[in-house]
Amino acid sequence: MDLHGWIIYNGYLPGNKFLDFAEWIQEAAHKRNISTSIYKNNELLPLLSTGELELLNSQQTKKPDFVVFTDKDIYLAKQLELMGIPVFNNAESIEKSDDKIATYQMLAAEKLPVPKTIIAPKIFAKTSQFNPKDFQNATEDLGFPMIIKEAFGSFGEQVYLVHTIEEMFAKVRELHGKPFMLQEYVHSSHGTDMRLHVVGNHVVAAMTRHASNDFRANVTAGGTMKKYQPSIEEKNIAVAAAKAIGTDFAGVDLLFGPNNTPIICEVNSNAHIRNMFDCTGINVADYMIDYILKKIGK
Repeated sequence: MDLHGWIIYNGYLPGNKFLDFAEWIQEAAHKRNISTSIYKNNELLPLLSTGELELLNSQQTKKPDFVVFTDKDIYLAKQLELMGIPVFNNAESIEKSDDKIATYQMLAAEKLPVPKTIIAPKIFAKTSQFNPKDFQNATEDLGFPMIIKEAFGSFGEQVYLVHTIEEMFAKVRELHGKPFMLQEYVHSSHGTDMRLHVVGNHVVAAMTRHASNDFRANVTAGGTMKKYQPSIEEKNIAVAAAKAIGTDFAGVDLLFGPNNTPIICEVNSNAHIRNMFDCTGINVADYMIDYILKKIGK
């Protein structure tokens, strides 16, 4: 099979986890006899002019048969799509996933279970006209404790738990000028959630995550993992959530709602897979490559 793919990650982020993710995908492709090249996004600068859409990349002249995009550089992803290259995930789904407000809107539009959420109004820059008391009525709908979540963030960061109206006022004053939302706190899922990895129409691996000293269950924030067998309802919700924002594959985080009813917490278009393998022994990258081959007709 004479195919060649690109795997793109962000070259500006610290640590090795982003390259590690790319290398897992490369190894899965190698097992299918598919050659791949790994690029940092800063090695592929989009170039456009009248009648031209190209990349500033002296090392590679032939376009790949596909791109696995493990980054959130939606402008580069879109440039590749406009050049006629199949990109997984596509730029639009990455953009929706990256913006948690947009994610919740799409999920709610599909009548999927999400926490009750109030979106902060758009502010273009910090202003003396900002008044935290604009959010006072939110306490009647959401109560305390309350989650305050920035629209953009990863690994459980940019998510805050406030217990009083004074704490809420202080946090929204700190965040004003950024897009954020107020959200009901799901008490029944304190310190625990589940990660379901969706590829196409299937949940291919799942685990629960548990924190002993944090309301967030992210492994990056110190949580531990356990292999998990999700229910049919949980699988269906995870697949529907991934489809709602248009991803080919995604890590869908579900909370344990009252009576263990699943509630969607996040949909991650660039979900890393090493932790899932360490916990379950399932290599999600194998499923991703097989899905891509099917999608491009190979």
